[in-house]
Amino acid sequence: MSSNGLNSIEKKAAFSLAAVFGLRMLGLFMILPVFAIYGEQLIGYSPIWIGLAIGAYGLTQAMLQIPMGILSDKYGRKPIILIGLFIFLLGSIVAAMSDTIYGVVLGRALQGTGAIASAILALAADLSREEQRPKVMATIGMFIGLSFTIAMIIGPIVAEAFGLSGLFWFIALLTIFAMLLIQFLVPHSVNKAPRGDSVALPAQLKKLIRHPQLSRLNFGVFALHMAMTACFITLPKQFVESGLQLEDHWQLYLPTLIGSFFLMVPFMIFAIKKQKEKQMLSASVLLLTLALFLLWYLPTSFTGLVITVIMFFTAFNYLEATMPSILSRLAPAGVKGSVMGIYSSSQFLGAFSGGVLGGAIASNFGEQSIFLVMAVICCIWLIISLGMSPLKKSKNLSFTINVENEKQAGEVAEQLINMPGVIEATVVFTEAIAYLKVDEKRVNITKIKRLLNQVE
Repeated sequence: MSSNGLNSIEKKAAFSLAAVFGLRMLGLFMILPVFAIYGEQLIGYSPIWIGLAIGAYGLTQAMLQIPMGILSDKYGRKPIILIGLFIFLLGSIVAAMSDTIYGVVLGRALQGTGAIASAILALAADLSREEQRPKVMATIGMFIGLSFTIAMIIGPIVAEAFGLSGLFWFIALLTIFAMLLIQFLVPHSVNKAPRGDSVALPAQLKKLIRHPQLSRLNFGVFALHMAMTACFITLPKQFVESGLQLEDHWQLYLPTLIGSFFLMVPFMIFAIKKQKEKQMLSASVLLLTLALFLLWYLPTSFTGLVITVIMFFTAFNYLEATMPSILSRLAPAGVKGSVMGIYSSSQFLGAFSGGVLGGAIASNFGEQSIFLVMAVICCIWLIISLGMSPLKKSKNLSFTINVENEKQAGEVAEQLINMPGVIEATVVFTEAIAYLKVDEKRVNITKIKRLLNQVE
């Protein structure tokens, strides 16, 4: 079978899992453009509770993302994903039936409890060959970005037609559809990818959290989603105040988001071709910071809002699309699952913190101050990002190996690290796996396989 493209199972897995992930994220994102307005109608309304309702899912997601991945390794990917989607469905129903802000917060927290992102990514890894895995993951990432765009457009339309309760019932229907996809369309996994590549390894977490380069990206995704969640506590209201009714907000989001995608593509091409990923990441953080300062400083005219929102989403979409790729290249060999688990938890914790902090700022200092505080936090991120080391082109590989004990595993790892083009080598005796990070231009795969075949 050719390794140049996805085979039929990989294609089916890529698009079906991407659809499931996208539908679930669509359900989480759809309240962002409308809740600041419709939440005022709920019993118990206050800016703090609005922020909690918007960000509550992030706390439970952050807490359970890694444990759910580990459980999927023990009990199977599909059962854990289905359980997670069922909990998400319950949370949607609780929110749909609530006429108080407290019930909606509970429902959103329940939605987050169905933390299936790590289990879906692990299943995607199980169903794809190593050389094709980046394509499968990229497809899932593309659908996540698409779900955000669709949520910004259809959220106001559905809410205007059916109200806030109808919006949550719509999310519940999407969840049922996602469960059917998992049960009947997603291929059954027979083989598992190496554990270190797919799920978090608890023993590695403490060390990786302190990693000087990875921690910069973890703080970055935390700050990015904090800013995004906090800003949506007030942005929809500002659009209404500038003369754009809620049911017409899609007319702003559609061209703004499409325009931001077209603007970020040249930046991505330049960064990859010129190997300037680090510099372009810092430039995007600077653009995000400027957009937030302008949202705070400028009067809320419609033209000013459009310009600053385009700036915001151009930076947001670029960072959201490129940081996972940078993360995977910085990840030490054999712990990619742990690295992604910490990153995802940081992302969701940022969403929760943005909701809480944004609500507190709005209550005590006024909603306009949210933009100033988020701009200052992004300034800190900008300073931190400047300290990143230059990125090297590398590729992660894994090989099955027959080693008898830890001592022999260490000896083999030492031989591997001394081979030309091998940047990192980790041999895990308990998994019988050798993880390598290599320079594709210098490495000789044939020699590596020959060495591993000689191990008895």
